[in-house]
Amino acid sequence: MKKSISPISGIKYEIPTEKDKKIKSFIEQNACKKVVAVQGLGFVGTVMSLVVANNDNNQYCVIGVDQPSESSYWKIGDINNCQVPVVSSDPLVADYFNESIKRSNFYATHDHNAYSYADVIIVDINLDVTKVKDIDNNIKSYDVPMDSFKNAMRYIGKVCKPDALILVETTVPPGTCKKIVKPIILEELKKRNLPLDQVLLGHSYERVMPGPNYINSIKNFYRVYSGIDRESADAVEAFLKTVISTDEYPLTRLDNTESTEIAKVLENSYRAMNISFAIEWSRFAELSGVNLYDVIDAIRLRPTHANLMYPGIGVGGYCLTKDPLLASWASQEFFGLEGGLDSSVKAVEKNDKMPTYCFNFVRDILKGKDEDIKIGLLGVAYGPGIGDTRFSPVENFYKHLSQLYKDIYCNDPYLNYWDELKLDIETSLNKFFENNFDVLIITTGHKDYIEGDLIYNVLKTLKKMPTIIDTVGLLNNNKLPACYKHDNFHVLGVGTKKEKIK
Repeated sequence: MKKSISPISGIKYEIPTEKDKKIKSFIEQNACKKVVAVQGLGFVGTVMSLVVANNDNNQYCVIGVDQPSESSYWKIGDINNCQVPVVSSDPLVADYFNESIKRSNFYATHDHNAYSYADVIIVDINLDVTKVKDIDNNIKSYDVPMDSFKNAMRYIGKVCKPDALILVETTVPPGTCKKIVKPIILEELKKRNLPLDQVLLGHSYERVMPGPNYINSIKNFYRVYSGIDRESADAVEAFLKTVISTDEYPLTRLDNTESTEIAKVLENSYRAMNISFAIEWSRFAELSGVNLYDVIDAIRLRPTHANLMYPGIGVGGYCLTKDPLLASWASQEFFGLEGGLDSSVKAVEKNDKMPTYCFNFVRDILKGKDEDIKIGLLGVAYGPGIGDTRFSPVENFYKHLSQLYKDIYCNDPYLNYWDELKLDIETSLNKFFENNFDVLIITTGHKDYIEGDLIYNVLKTLKKMPTIIDTVGLLNNNKLPACYKHDNFHVLGVGTKKEKIK
């Protein structure tokens, strides 16, 4: 039998093929509570499950459902083995998980029959975008394969109660709830000879931030929601009020599900374009001898420009790398907009190229150095304070770098294994620096590296000072050890030489 190995606990779990016989006993144990099933136990679904399980009135029991595959079944095993299945800088994640254990109201399974017990079904599954690029990394075409998503909806429709609330939190192409989800659910209910006029379907996109405010980004944050009709919207509102602090963070209802679906992809498209904008200016700053971080800090004092982004190694994670393409795809496929959303697509394209630009920046600094030099990367996650490497810009940067240099080591306080590249990661900074690096490259802006002057204190103990290249603007040059030479410290987006701009 195949096994699924947890990258967190290290436990090997056998992947079952039979139905889960424990669901019914879990339901009986929580007989007085409403049942909430969460489809998908990733970075969103797992923590959403914890927030629901920890609702103030203790009125829900939660069943998390994920696939029985090698890549994901370990989450089910860890949860039922009292092991938090995510690594986060937010201590509330562990607190909420431990409270759910005390309440005995969170159970995980691979069995889709769990949806048959649910009063509320929350959809938190992946929906990917495929990109076809040319040799220069330009996007030639893109597509949104919907088959897996449609199958997931069928799993629900085949067993769910006809009046269960189905709440889609997944970021989807605008039009998905009405054009895909609703028809599938109705089709499956019809096959079962169940009433078709009781369906409650809503959309309320997640704004999860898997860093130090992981829990609060769900529980204590503004929510936008909608339904396919008034009854559905009312049901979504009633449910969200039981799990979110709506007194402090009022809900916003939009007219229809297309509106909330557009709201999510527009939010992330705006942010992606903001980042791509900063990328252009970082190159300008380097050539003109300007510190772009100082410039942006000065501009941010103006309230209307307070969200101007810093430059960096690139965009990563599950949202900004694809959501503008989801929107553009839907605008053409569902609504016939000729040409799609060109500016949004170009922003994704520019951001995708950033790791290559960053590599070229590093390569020029290291030009002339021996290929056997020892290089250390600080951070492999796609963003600060999280243990997530999905679409991390560090992945493409690492691939470029490894073509020239073979002795590369990686550190990340939130990851001991890099699944995409099948690499072991050192979590201890002190052990990491025992490698006596020639070059140190900061690739993720984890605050752990600078809290308590950690990285500076370690640098002071080294016999050999490495060349430091900061690709995310984490280090303050003024706090480097006095013995350190400025020529060996480089920051992406900070010009060190004034040259005429051609």
